[in-house]
Amino acid sequence: MTELHLEIADAMAEVAASLSNPMDLDETLAVITRVTAETIPGIVEASISITTKEGRIETLAPTGPTVTRADHLQYELGEGPCLDAAIEEPVVAVNDLAADPRWPDFGPKAAALGFGSQVAFQFRAVPHVRGALNLYAREPNAIDQDAIQLGSMFAGQVAVAMGWARQDQTLTEALATRNVIGQAVGIVMERYQLDSDRAFGFLTRLSQTSNTKLNLVATALVRQTNEQSRQ
Repeated sequence: MTELHLEIADAMAEVAASLSNPMDLDETLAVITRVTAETIPGIVEASISITTKEGRIETLAPTGPTVTRADHLQYELGEGPCLDAAIEEPVVAVNDLAADPRWPDFGPKAAALGFGSQVAFQFRAVPHVRGALNLYAREPNAIDQDAIQLGSMFAGQVAVAMGWARQDQTLTEALATRNVIGQAVGIVMERYQLDSDRAFGFLTRLSQTSNTKLNLVATALVRQTNEQSRQ
């Protein structure tokens, strides 16, 4: 794996480890947003929006005051990516906040704060409470498919931290993410004679086309290879 991919894998391991340590929820969520903003290329700020059964929405674990202001603008104006993700859509991405017609009031104000693009990922607790992991970038068009794949994985860890994960989503799976992706990259490199960048890109494209999370694609490839080696 390249230095960047090792950094991402290490970040995932750090977050997963924080989930198993005796930290309180606020500390754990702060670790997740900090590591997310530090690790995903192009992302500079992160936060978590939470709705309540009473209809309120608030921001948790912001990485800085500017992202808090951007979140609150959305709540005040009643429009924006993190609001849409927390309430309706699983993933909401915007390439150019200043020009996107979906949010004519919020977009220019977010651009004035220094943000060019944004993506938000929904997670939920049955039956009523929902939330979103919000990622902000300085530049327009900074949210690529790699950022969406990685952001989705971090959003899953927010769900784990809050006890909102599916029953089959365990901490063991989170802790194994680093190793299984590394193993899968190695398999692709050997099988198709690719360097690590191209191998990682191969796995990412396979994840996108199959609509399957990257860690699940890697797990399936490693399992298949192990089974073939035993035959």
